[in-house]
Amino acid sequence: MAQKITPVLWFDTAAEEAANFYVSLLPDSRVTRIIHAPSDYPAGKAGDALVVEFTLAGQSYAGMNGGPIFPPNEAVSFQILTDDQAETDRLWNAITGNGGAESACGWCKDRWGFSWQVTPRRLMELITDSDPGRARRAFEAMMEMGKIDLAAIEAAADGN
Repeated sequence: MAQKITPVLWFDTAAEEAANFYVSLLPDSRVTRIIHAPSDYPAGKAGDALVVEFTLAGQSYAGMNGGPIFPPNEAVSFQILTDDQAETDRLWNAITGNGGAESACGWCKDRWGFSWQVTPRRLMELITDSDPGRARRAFEAMMEMGKIDLAAIEAAADGN
């Protein structure tokens, strides 16, 4: 069944470039269609990529080249749940190393200004641990980090 709601990301002019980058990050991802402007419009010319439809980890998205009117901000972010430190490192490094920027607690921004949370599943388990002391120690360790370091969080949760 087709997805009924598709998030649309507003770009100045780089929707196609961003979509190609995003689909390189995760399996089950691909650019599915590029819609070209049938005539000139305020942010571009006839023939320019206007909308880029893509699938990212099995979910549909679109990028629209609408000009600089609405820059992205942290009010919307994309959380990627990772399975281990290697995947966390690979995704974090790809996003920040391609003109992005590091932030706190597993957050980073890509070069187009969109925010990502590169979040290990194990981190979520630890900060919701049934032992409140373990959960608190894991959470406090996370609050001191940029990229998540699972070994350090595990050690903190264990009281080491």
